[in-house]
Amino acid sequence: MDRNEKERVVNELTDKLKSAETLIVADYRGLTMPQIDSLRGKLVEHGAQFTVVKNTLTRRAAEAAGVDALLAMLEGPSAIAFIESDGDMVAVAKALADSARETRILEIRGGLMQGRTISAGDVDELAKLPPVDVLRGQVLGAIIGPLQSLLGLVNAPLQNLVGLIDARIEQLGGADAPVDRPEPDRLEGAEEASTAPVSEGEETQTSSDTEAAEETDTTTSQSGEAGLATGGE
Repeated sequence: MDRNEKERVVNELTDKLKSAETLIVADYRGLTMPQIDSLRGKLVEHGAQFTVVKNTLTRRAAEAAGVDALLAMLEGPSAIAFIESDGDMVAVAKALADSARETRILEIRGGLMQGRTISAGDVDELAKLPPVDVLRGQVLGAIIGPLQSLLGLVNAPLQNLVGLIDARIEQLGGADAPVDRPEPDRLEGAEEASTAPVSEGEETQTSSDTEAAEETDTTTSQSGEAGLATGGE
């Protein structure tokens, strides 16, 4: 491989490393070409490209892409499964795990998932998960189920809310009944009666009553003086 070819390979690997959100590294040493082709075909079906790489060129690409965590996995013959953005990482992990179990040759080293390093054990655990479609259904069911229950709980009180409010209003009706107050016309009549001017006839009668009372007091006083004079004699 000449220099230009090496540069082309490094650039391609760099682009793949930058664009791939998830990748899995495996040691393919001992696999036959038919086995590699069979595994590559299965991975393509699940949205992954299985590429046999040279470690020296891949290290240069990893450094250029800023994926330094990949360097520790590049020991010995290496192959990388680059999972596309719409690929099924669970199905890819399962295909690699099945191949490792069946051939007893393929060895999974680990990988990167959204910038985080994952171990070979993490890949095995990922392979045990249900397919993505099943996972989506489970997640959707977990979301919709509680929402439906919550909707039922909310609707029941709302249906009875109006009745409860009406009952409370009736309960408080006696205590909140308005107090009877004098009508404004009656209040005005009382005020007019207390402030109305006294007529001339009423004034004359009052004067006569006052004079009669004064004469009575004078007569009583004179009788008292006469009694004192007689007693003195």
